[in-house]
Amino acid sequence: MTAAPTGERSLIVTPTYNERDNLPLFIESLQSVVPRAHVLVVDDNSPDGTGELADELAARDDRIRVLHRPGKLGLGTAYVDAFSQYLDAGYDYFFEMDTDLSHDPAYLPDFYRAFEEGADVVAGSRNIPGGGVEGWGPGRHFISKGGSLYSRVILGVPIRDLTTGYKAFTREALKRIDIGSVRSNGYSFQIELTYRALQAGLKVTEVPIVFVDRRVGQSKMSRKIFAEAIGVVWKLRFDSMRGKLH
Repeated sequence: MTAAPTGERSLIVTPTYNERDNLPLFIESLQSVVPRAHVLVVDDNSPDGTGELADELAARDDRIRVLHRPGKLGLGTAYVDAFSQYLDAGYDYFFEMDTDLSHDPAYLPDFYRAFEEGADVVAGSRNIPGGGVEGWGPGRHFISKGGSLYSRVILGVPIRDLTTGYKAFTREALKRIDIGSVRSNGYSFQIELTYRALQAGLKVTEVPIVFVDRRVGQSKMSRKIFAEAIGVVWKLRFDSMRGKLH
């Protein structure tokens, strides 16, 4: 790449629920790396006023958009709603990023480089050389790495980090994945997107990232979300075998 990416024709989607303290910092750090990218805040009626703050930021900056939803409907549906609504809005690249500052925008040039080299989907991976996690205890490490390993074995795929939430897609990749038919909503949503991409013959490239645990607020991870992922992995495998994935 001869020049640093500016984020032109890119939409960065960030779902929020009680992220008022993090949102301005997230957008500021993002715009310092990709100043021409657009940001879509998908707020699930946060009690702390995140949605209202997002509206204020959007009123001052035409690079910011806000999608309000009536309640806490889940991460997966937030991305499905966002991608479906903006798929034909003129963007070439669509990104998933957490608002809690755990996904460092400094890695975005690596995502664009992977696209230039032919990737259809780019996954920020904690489980390849150069990747890692800061701030987790043994329990979170076990859930994340165990979940990825379990999914890889059951689904028979080479991707090392199937549960990463730092991802990017070309517009055509989202169309071929058929984003509107995705049904997973929690931890398993990321697994399903990557598996659908591979089943559609798309090139999925992993780039190393260091994930930093959130500094403000509470993690959305729970045992219920993890249990959902275990069931969804088997459903994806059986649906694929029967030709019913789409």
